[in-house]
Amino acid sequence: MNLSNNKILITGGASGIGLGLTERFIQENNTVIICGRRESVLNDVKAKFPSVITKVCDLSKEEDRTALYEWIAANHPDLNVLINNAGIQNWMSITDTDFYANMKNELTTNIEAPLHLTSLFIQLQSLKTVMNVTSGLAFSPFAKVPVYSATKAFFRSFTLSLRHLLKEKNIEVIEIIPPALNTDLGGIGLHDAHPSVSSFIESIFEQLKEGRQELTFGTSETRLNASVPELKASFNALHDN
Repeated sequence: MNLSNNKILITGGASGIGLGLTERFIQENNTVIICGRRESVLNDVKAKFPSVITKVCDLSKEEDRTALYEWIAANHPDLNVLINNAGIQNWMSITDTDFYANMKNELTTNIEAPLHLTSLFIQLQSLKTVMNVTSGLAFSPFAKVPVYSATKAFFRSFTLSLRHLLKEKNIEVIEIIPPALNTDLGGIGLHDAHPSVSSFIESIFEQLKEGRQELTFGTSETRLNASVPELKASFNALHDN
């Protein structure tokens, strides 16, 4: 992937990892479009980075996803990079009374939305790269976020297949595999002790320059290369209390 002179759509590009990607891709001389539900948050990013293009869109709604694609096709037909970054994480138990509702929301946002968007955006003749943000939890789950972990395992599996399926269209598929980072994913303060987004972004851009298609950092690199017994031991250690 060329790191400059692209037109890039980043879902969930106004916060967390998405915002880190937005800032860095702008620094690398790219045109960046971000979408999200909250116009006020998008406007805050626009105020900080005037070149960014924003679009209000609720990715949990099929009609909004279709409208986003149609808007891009009409107004930005030269878009060549899709980054499926938006995701939600619920700390919950199957015994919670709201488990089913939260589960459905996670499945829609973390699986249905990026698969739908991918199927739409590969229709663009200009598209050259799809980047999917999965998680180190795709390899070994964390039981406090059971559905999130499962969605990321699903999304990694899909990404591996997608890389093969899009070879004939010459579309590169890159997987971004973050560990827990200091973001508000899952709730404010839950990840304050983890590495910064800026350190993660710096690392994955170095890997992009090397031409890697699986981008890791810290514990996610360890999990990517771990054996099955090592993953089992990691899971047991994480839940042995």
